[in-house]
Amino acid sequence: MIGVVALASLVLGIVLSRFVVSPAQLAAEAQAPEAGPVTAPIEERVIQNVITTRADVTYADAVDVKVDTTGLSGPAVVTGHVPEVGTTLQAGSVALEVAGRPLLVLPGDLPVYRTLHVGLSGPDVAQLKAALVALGLDAGDAASDLFDATTAAAVDSLYRKAGYPSPASNPDADRQLASARETVRGASAAVDQAVAALDRAAEGPKDSDVVEADNAVRQAQRELDVALWRGDDDLEIGRLRDALSLAQARRAELDRPADVSAEQASLDAARGQLDDAQDALSQAETDALTVLPASEVVYLSSLPRRVDSVDATRGAVTSGTAMTVSGATVMLAGSATAGDAGLLSNGMPATFSAADGSSYTATVASIEVQKPQAGEEAPADGENRYDVSLRPQELDDATIERLRGSNVKVSIPVQATSGKVLAVPVAALTAGPGGESRIELVPDDTSGGEGGAARSRSGNSADGVTELVTVTTGLSAGGYVEISSDDPRVTAGARVVVGR
Repeated sequence: MIGVVALASLVLGIVLSRFVVSPAQLAAEAQAPEAGPVTAPIEERVIQNVITTRADVTYADAVDVKVDTTGLSGPAVVTGHVPEVGTTLQAGSVALEVAGRPLLVLPGDLPVYRTLHVGLSGPDVAQLKAALVALGLDAGDAASDLFDATTAAAVDSLYRKAGYPSPASNPDADRQLASARETVRGASAAVDQAVAALDRAAEGPKDSDVVEADNAVRQAQRELDVALWRGDDDLEIGRLRDALSLAQARRAELDRPADVSAEQASLDAARGQLDDAQDALSQAETDALTVLPASEVVYLSSLPRRVDSVDATRGAVTSGTAMTVSGATVMLAGSATAGDAGLLSNGMPATFSAADGSSYTATVASIEVQKPQAGEEAPADGENRYDVSLRPQELDDATIERLRGSNVKVSIPVQATSGKVLAVPVAALTAGPGGESRIELVPDDTSGGEGGAARSRSGNSADGVTELVTVTTGLSAGGYVEISSDDPRVTAGARVVVGR
């Protein structure tokens, strides 16, 4: 019994000793732990300076397509082709059919303001010729802004490709052209007849006429000689002398040049009429050449274009906007401050993330200063914002429809190391007396060996003495800075002091 009591007392004493603490021990435990440095490892990482912004996924450059109806002879009724939403308009496409005529799409920035025909010149003609050349058509001298016959022929080819007859400047041009050609043929025949008459008049006497006249002179001379030999009376001799004089005069007439003045006058008159007829034909041919009516063309920049909405209805009169089109390719439309915009350039790679977490690549396409909207004033501080357009990677139709109209997060690396580099938190850097950058290294060995010339003792760490090591800094971004050093202990995994 006594043994059991003794054993129980021993156990109770041991248990109580675990919960009974002396005042000295309590005071020691209440003291703050000895201060030590906060450290972080040197890492190997890619450092990037990234500009982050938001952007809308949209088809860029939406514009309204309007039909110039001022030159139409009747109401602007939509009679044929009406595109569906989503249709892509290429150069040379028919956007709409109005009053049986096409509205052709051509690339250009200058709006239509007049009908173009042979003889006109100006920047609108130069734009037309450039558009025709881009379609592979011979529009004439590309350096000239003159609409000539070659340009008209190219426009005629444009209409044939579109499947429509070419328009002429004069509705009666074909009839007038046929009449002018008939007049030229008649005038040309009259000239031929006058030339033939002149040639006949200028030919002179035929050989037989000369022989006949010579014979007549000799016969008259013989008869006179016989009468003189016979001694005929004076009356007969006088008659024979007169006959000889007449024969000689007729013979002399054959030696004189022919008088062709009448025939020449007739030829000159015929030629004058032919010239007039040819001038009329030239004008008729010009009138019959293809023109480009203002109501049959619309210029759009950055073709191809996508039809976003259609306001025109077949059978109805169109007025105002017939449809709205935008760029045929999806773009990201964002903005940036002047400072960030100064770091951007066309062609920079970027990434963007959708709301569902999917990520895609893109390329910076343009950076342009924002223009104040109507009624807005320029920023008072002069800090303009910039519109930043990005071209996304090639996307399938399903992805485009899912992303279109959404607002996405865009990241654009503007500076980056060429690969992984040694990096420490920015807080690990201190400045030396000469302005050099230093890190406070926690060495693996606690002997305090030299390890490099550019180091000095700093203090104690939990494991040993820390040392200040001079480093060269590089790119800084995201709270980290690139470092390099000749000290072999400055490697990945080594720890540096970032605070205390």
